[in-house]
This record gives sequence, structure tokens and C-alpha cells, in this order.
Amino acid sequence: MTKDQKNEVIELLKEKFSQYNNFYVTNTESLTVAQISDLRRACFDKQVEMKVAKNTLIRKALESLDAEKYSDVYESLNNVTALLFSENPKEPALILSSFRKAGNVQKPELKAAFINGDVFSGDASLKALTQIKTKNELIGDVIGLLQSPAKRVLAALLHHHEKQAEGTTAAAE
Repeated sequence: MTKDQKNEVIELLKEKFSQYNNFYVTNTESLTVAQISDLRRACFDKQVEMKVAKNTLIRKALESLDAEKYSDVYESLNNVTALLFSENPKEPALILSSFRKAGNVQKPELKAAFINGDVFSGDASLKALTQIKTKNELIGDVIGLLQSPAKRVLAALLHHHEKQAEGTTAAAE
């Protein structure tokens, strides 16, 4: 790979890191070509971008953006690395766990996840990442909580009104 090609890859990675607040660093070592193709297809179907690059180029791209912000990610840059970029912080975790379950394999292994400024290291955090709530899910929960008391008040008023109506018809008879 020439220096110009390396610089081109670094610029592409910098663009992706700037575009997305969430990315996963995975180990795809020992996966077959067919498995990698299946993983790429699963990512494409869920609007998750998958990029494979050399660890040194990934590190240079991260350092040129903000060396301190991404410092916890550097230790995960070893072996064969695939990056998963997504707007939804939960989607790559769901893809990885369903891919593993479907193929009954332990790879791809999660090395690190950078989600809105927080770093989750190690494969053990994959299960927790599948259970985090997205922004839209949190908004839905808040709206549900706000609607609940109002619904109870309306139900109580309707019930009271129905009882009054029953009392009026009974008195009229």
C-alpha cells in the first residue's frame, strides 16, 4: 500500500468517525469469506456501515481527530479489525449477537464500542449493549409515563359520569 493510498484510507476513516457518534471495533479473525459476506449483508440490511482497515490507519485517523477522546479505544486495535458505524447505538450489538447465535460461533468478537463518548471494552459488554435504549425508545417511555396519569383521570371522570347517569335513570323509573 502506497503512502497516498494510506492517506486516502485515513481520510475516509476520519470522515466516518466524524459522521457517526457510535462505532464498534470487532475482531473478525478466523471468519470465513462466506461468514464475512453474511455479516456485511446483515449490516447493510440494518443501515450499519462495516469497514475493514489496518489498525495503524484506524489509530492515525482517531488521533488526528481527537487523540484524548478516543484514547480508550487504542488498546483494542489489534488482530483483524472491522469497524461497524451506526446512528443507532444498539443496532450493531444486535447484529453481532444474532450473527453469533445463527451461526453458533464466538466471532465476531466485540473488542470495544464507542457510544456517544463512552467506551465499552470487551466482549462481556455485548449483552449490555443489546439492552440499551435508543433515544426514540426513551422518548416513548417518557411520553407513556406522562400519559398514564391523564388516562387514569379521564377514566375516573368517565366512570363517575356513567354512575351518575345510571343513578338518574334509576331515580326516574
